[in-house]
Amino acid sequence: MDIDIDKNSDISKKSEEEETKKAKNELLEKNKKNLDKRINSMANQENSKVFYGDVSEVNSIRFLPYEKYLENEPKKQKMVGFDDCYGDFVDYILKITHWIWEEKGLGVIYDTYGNNIVMHTGSVNISGVKEIIAGTLQTLHSFPDRRLIGQNVVWSRLGEDGFLSSHRILSVATNLNDSSFGPATGRRVSFRTTVDCAVEKNYVYEEWLVRDNLWIVQQLGLNPLEVAKKMAKNAKSKLPALQTEFGLAESMDGQFAPKKYIAKDDTVGEFMLEALNHIYECKLFNTVKKYYESNAVVHYICDKDLVGYDQIQGMLVSLFASFPNAKYSIDRVTINDFGTYQDVAVRWYLRGLNEGIGYFGNPTGKSVVILGISHYIIKNNKIVEEWITYDGLDVLKQIHIDHEDECECNS
Repeated sequence: MDIDIDKNSDISKKSEEEETKKAKNELLEKNKKNLDKRINSMANQENSKVFYGDVSEVNSIRFLPYEKYLENEPKKQKMVGFDDCYGDFVDYILKITHWIWEEKGLGVIYDTYGNNIVMHTGSVNISGVKEIIAGTLQTLHSFPDRRLIGQNVVWSRLGEDGFLSSHRILSVATNLNDSSFGPATGRRVSFRTTVDCAVEKNYVYEEWLVRDNLWIVQQLGLNPLEVAKKMAKNAKSKLPALQTEFGLAESMDGQFAPKKYIAKDDTVGEFMLEALNHIYECKLFNTVKKYYESNAVVHYICDKDLVGYDQIQGMLVSLFASFPNAKYSIDRVTINDFGTYQDVAVRWYLRGLNEGIGYFGNPTGKSVVILGISHYIIKNNKIVEEWITYDGLDVLKQIHIDHEDECECNS
């Protein structure tokens, strides 16, 4: 029997080409569906808490040293009303931070902060550019050699001409002069700060700042509880004699349990909304195993690195033991998608009563507001790394306002 080898070879080649073409079409269709989901999410983000930034428009900092970042080929992102010296929004955030703090060009604040700026720092709001200047001067007086190392900037557009950044910073500094914490100690400290900035036409008009002040005080060799009580006493003298509390935030809505949020699709934004709702709002700490990788690392306050399910769950239990009925709420989720992974920033609040023995010691029954900003690295809809930042010293201050009894602090 004769076999037409050339004919069979052509058939085989044609079959391979068809399979390759089919695979390419399937991949294109999959990418199109993912893109459609992203577009739909972005189209609906005006009525949502989830916002995406297009990483192709900027030079991302990631793990580059600042001098290496400056070597990038400048990008010219569309930025209405911004000075020409900024190539893109990430460039704007990094440059003004460097100029103000490391070069001590405080006058840059006048050019980049609005006169009526509002800064949220937890239990205290700061208003006006004059207060921003004063606070910066006081910090530089206490820590004159402070260096700010930009670890990441997660960003998105905000409205027609505005932007929102979430800037995670590692600072190193020496306490050479007296500070709001106490007398100068001469000690070297390092600490994390995370700042969200709402910016439009070259001016920051609202800012949310969280700094790990509890860790700073510990490194200075001071007693955090004594420092917090002193701050509480000073804060109490500034409080108005009128009503200061308006309602109580609790995780339950009357007699109803917290509602469980179910992701509407498989986008990262929906994943984050579901994960944070289940873990923080519904206190389903067992779902840590669902949303985190088994070897996930959480960089917590006071320089604590928590690795794996047990330590992450232990942190959650200790935190909520201090505030067992507190209400957790998400302000904003910002996402930068790099394809193989996503950078995510979440600004959140925890509001409620200090009712139990936990991370912050014995309870006083005081009402507490915690402002926090968390950064995440997500891969395949699993959290692989997280940075949680909030001001634990501010929490202690609120706990001990108008409370004279001594209690231990477990932090």
